Amino acid sequence: MSKPILRNSSEVNFQTASDADSSPISESRAADAEMARVLHTKPLRMALDPSGAGIAHWKHEPLHDVVEPMSQHVIMAYNGSVQRMERRSGRSVAIGTFRPGVLIIIPEGSSSRWDIPKPVDVVQLYLPHATLKRVADEAGIATSTNLVERTAHPDPITSRLLLSAADVLGGNEALDALFRQQLTDLLATRLLAAHTGSPTTIQPTMGGLSPKVLLRAIERLRSDSDADVSLAALASDAGLSRFHFCRAFKESTGLSPHAWLRQHRLEQAMSMLRDTDTSVVSVAAALGYSSQTAFAAAFRKMTGETPSDWRRRIR
Repeated sequence: MSKPILRNSSEVNFQTASDADSSPISESRAADAEMARVLHTKPLRMALDPSGAGIAHWKHEPLHDVVEPMSQHVIMAYNGSVQRMERRSGRSVAIGTFRPGVLIIIPEGSSSRWDIPKPVDVVQLYLPHATLKRVADEAGIATSTNLVERTAHPDPITSRLLLSAADVLGGNEALDALFRQQLTDLLATRLLAAHTGSPTTIQPTMGGLSPKVLLRAIERLRSDSDADVSLAALASDAGLSRFHFCRAFKESTGLSPHAWLRQHRLEQAMSMLRDTDTSVVSVAAALGYSSQTAFAAAFRKMTGETPSDWRRRIR
């Protein structure tokens, strides 16, 4: 399985302003590199997949600079205090209000000047156009896949979905990668429905997986080996697109693939904590968590208790 590139604040490569130009998309700077350049800081957390898709959480100081063309679409959800901001693209000037529930879209290859007077807390999605087109093809969307530039545009559902990603950037590689893959496809679907030149309604897919196909998917998710549990592998086993596999799996189980795997890992953790004397740190490692802290945070989020407190109570 191709592994995502997980970067913390010490792993981002900075580039100088002289590196930027108005090159065609194929020669534009990757979104994460351009953001590092223009924001003059490092992300709190960032995860990049080999496809070029990625999610990053930034907190940065006021911005008065030009964002040069990037090779991915950049979609931002704001999570800070309310403030006015200005965006200039050529002769066009857009004045908006940053607040929770709004969306910023910078289409690939575009350039604009930003004037934001106060510090910013934002989660960004880096979306390759190839991913957007794949989702459109899988969903049977025949309209334009060109995203519209948005400046503080109200879209609370998409904003909330993107902000939710900030809590799962790191901790458990398999779970986090599966979550990002699902979230990226879901956000791409929402962008196609509401933020292109020809918005469209995407019809829901009816029907679940056959018992045989469902069993094969669950066997892959349950595997304790290094089996690929990516969305692409699961969908390929089922002979479906990623878009249709996710919807059919949820129709069959009531859970998304990520939610099903998260529940399965929780049940494994509970069994080990209850029935063995394995240390909490060893349980965390056995289940694929990067640290005991990451495991404890995930366990507490699901149960309301730390692993140690749960073990003492249940015994």
